[in-house]
Amino acid sequence: MSVSTVAAAQSVCAPLPVLGRDVTVPLVTGGEVTYAALDYAASAPALQRVWDDVAAYAPYYGSVHRGAGYLSQLSTDLFENARRTVAEFLGCRDGDQVVFTRSTTDSLNLLAGALPAGCQVFVFETEHHASLLPWRNAQVTFLDAPRSHREAVETLERALADRAPYGPALVCVTGASNVTGELWPVRELAAAAHAHGARIVLDAAQLAPHHPVSVADLDVDWVAFSGHKLYAPFGSGVLAGRADWLREAEPYLAGGGASRKVTRRTDGGVDVEWHETAARHEAGSPNVIGAYSIASACTALTEAGFDQLVARERYLIEKVRAGLAEVPEVRILSLFGDDAPRVGVLSFVVEGWNSSHFAAALSAEYGIGVRDGLFCAHPLVRTLLGSDPQTQGECGAPEAAPGERSLNAIRVSFGAGTPDEHVERFTDAVRELVRDGARWNYRTEDGRCVPDTSA
Repeated sequence: MSVSTVAAAQSVCAPLPVLGRDVTVPLVTGGEVTYAALDYAASAPALQRVWDDVAAYAPYYGSVHRGAGYLSQLSTDLFENARRTVAEFLGCRDGDQVVFTRSTTDSLNLLAGALPAGCQVFVFETEHHASLLPWRNAQVTFLDAPRSHREAVETLERALADRAPYGPALVCVTGASNVTGELWPVRELAAAAHAHGARIVLDAAQLAPHHPVSVADLDVDWVAFSGHKLYAPFGSGVLAGRADWLREAEPYLAGGGASRKVTRRTDGGVDVEWHETAARHEAGSPNVIGAYSIASACTALTEAGFDQLVARERYLIEKVRAGLAEVPEVRILSLFGDDAPRVGVLSFVVEGWNSSHFAAALSAEYGIGVRDGLFCAHPLVRTLLGSDPQTQGECGAPEAAPGERSLNAIRVSFGAGTPDEHVERFTDAVRELVRDGARWNYRTEDGRCVPDTSA
């Protein structure tokens, strides 16, 4: 069964059509301007293609795996076809499972619950909290931030070789940093892990929207990513990879859909036979629209061609870097140096400015949406800033004096739907703010910096 959509006939252009591209927002200085969404690393706007596909399916929505009616069968087929589309998008191997989750965070917590007894986890301090924190019930070794790809591989090799006891181990690593945008040497880290009898899971939340990801080519054991960063809203994510640990683990959630057979015992208890497929970890009514939106985004990006998408993004990265280079007060944060390959994510600080104040001014005075803070990667950002690990770095932090370190940073991020004009407006705004100062006073309200309109 299939749902025919008008979206399938749309031509792909660069930038790709996204929702919200014509939205206007008010400026505190008066008037309105088209909103420049430059916070793709948090949540990318939905592709128009995805929205149209979902809208075409919505009237046919039905229960998944739970009905004999036509709409239920159609929805079940749609859900399972989405699983196959994602497996193809990720270059999965024969026997790999694709489990639909809520997000990257959910995916990695699921895997954390499936670790075999005595498994040791190795994770760099540079990870997003989604991949830094789920391993609380395991023996975790946190590795210092490396300053080169070679140092990353060597650090991991030493840690794995020195582990005791020499039992099961898992390495968790990001594909692209959500702070610096820098690409990590995933294939080399996977080789190092396997050479030392360990497995590896790739956090591809920031990589998959920008670069092709192949489980087989990278030789990783699992990959996790989120739909909301892949131009697909509706709160769905993916954990894909080897089936054995997932098949042997207790279900992530206990309930309908995960169980194949449930019987009462004579002593009054209950015996459960769990599924051995991905359904084992998908208890409850599945988010079929979320899964379908991810599959639609995977199809749209594949059809657009990652070669073209990557080339255009590199062009935008260079425009941003060139524009920021014209402002001496700006320092771009980096682990691996200026020449390191990266996706469209850059974080920076501005000498003499509180980063939250600066980001608020970009929004209120220029209609530009960026992010400020520690980006759910506190250890990494504090390492890059050289700040006290105990410093909170909240929005209401005191304004930094000239020459002082900022307590947090500003992040600009973009992707397949970003027009050139948004990037140009951003770099022009940074230059104007540093040169002329903010045109409005700002205050802290509920932990956020906002224009002070009380005067």
